[in-house]
Amino acid sequence: MTVSDPILVTGAAGFIGYHMARRLLTDGWSVVGLDNLNDYYDPSIKRARLKRLLAYSNFHFEERDLADRQAMRESFSSWRFTRVLHLAAQAGVRHSIEHPEDYVDSNLSGFLNVLEGCRKVGCQHLIYASSSSVYGANARLPWRTSDTADHPLSLYGATKRANELMVHAYAHLYGIPATGLRFFTVYGPWGRPDMAVWLFTAAIMQGKPVRLYNNGHMRRDFTYIDDVVEAVVRLLGQPPTANEHFANNPPAPASSTAPWRIYNIGNCRPIGLLSLVNVIENAVGRPANIELLPLQPGDVPETCADSSDLETAVGFKPTTSIETGVRSFVEWLREFQNGPRTLETMSTAVPHRQI
Repeated sequence: MTVSDPILVTGAAGFIGYHMARRLLTDGWSVVGLDNLNDYYDPSIKRARLKRLLAYSNFHFEERDLADRQAMRESFSSWRFTRVLHLAAQAGVRHSIEHPEDYVDSNLSGFLNVLEGCRKVGCQHLIYASSSSVYGANARLPWRTSDTADHPLSLYGATKRANELMVHAYAHLYGIPATGLRFFTVYGPWGRPDMAVWLFTAAIMQGKPVRLYNNGHMRRDFTYIDDVVEAVVRLLGQPPTANEHFANNPPAPASSTAPWRIYNIGNCRPIGLLSLVNVIENAVGRPANIELLPLQPGDVPETCADSSDLETAVGFKPTTSIETGVRSFVEWLREFQNGPRTLETMSTAVPHRQI
């Protein structure tokens, strides 16, 4: 395996996918990016990210839908990917309640097409995005990968848990080394406009109400994008092996004798939404107009990651403070809003807030 071997990054025009592709390209890897550029949120953001990636000579883009079985077969057959970074998915808790079919198409059928591609080309390491949403009704904090994750509170969380189980079956049956990443509320420059940090910042800048659900009694483990990228890059070179996970003992819930592993990617420092608003107010230099609302269906009051397994595996865990991360995001958003899409247009072109 050398940097000249192409790595597939699905969802390359998405938030995390863009940052991962850019890091790999900067490190000298050849990257094939795949994205369907759908309109879940304003596609102009995705195209702006893609434009930056296309400036790299070692980047190739294919506009494909995960659910298109034939198109996915063609991509894997053409490139013979030895490493796959699967970040494409239909995201959002609220959207999964209103449009469940989108999650079946992308997160289940599309995910199966990626697994089949990996199987047929003999992929040497599949890294895929899971979510903290798999923990659902689990009330014990911080959430550990050894905890059960059998009670998701949204279809989105259920599809992500299903992904983990599907991957385990393929790792067991076909020996595909696979690493799942349970992301905890990732934010930062080039983020998603349906996420809390963007929505709150935009509202404060425009003097509009900041909507806080559960009357503001929510806490989230916000994770800065640069920390996510660093963790994934380190894991990329460490595919799990078949006998490293409790081979001589009964496996823990998040372990297996198959070449399969799951990690939390989170700060383990949850912050209340009222405190988050205060951090954004300081960064923006304007006070917020707060509107308190009831808890949304599918939401949980608090998330908190135990990332000790990640630190043990790669000697790294997320550490960026919310103050540092928000300051960086606000600086970026001020630059971005002066581009071809104004902040006012962006803030009215996104679905309900998701955190």
